[in-house]
Amino acid sequence: MSTNVKIEIDERTADALHARAAELGLTVSELVAELATLDSEPIAVDSDEIAELDRRWQKIEAGQPTVPHERVVRWLRTWGTPRFRRWQDQ
Repeated sequence: MSTNVKIEIDERTADALHARAAELGLTVSELVAELATLDSEPIAVDSDEIAELDRRWQKIEAGQPTVPHERVVRWLRTWGTPRFRRWQDQ
């Protein structure tokens, strides 16, 4: 069971947290919990994943079209929300 703790912050920061949480469809508590874990553990990447990224980068350098930045940003903003879908499921 989790115990709630109050943390004091200035009004400007509180407003920013409320706005960002609303954008993401989260509560402020959920947003802060996620932010607190961002750099806690390094992400393990295996050599197959690196090789796949290298193959994709070679295709881009060869002129294969890419996804527009705005579309990627819209998708990234759904991470951690009920609206999130895998990229392939869009």
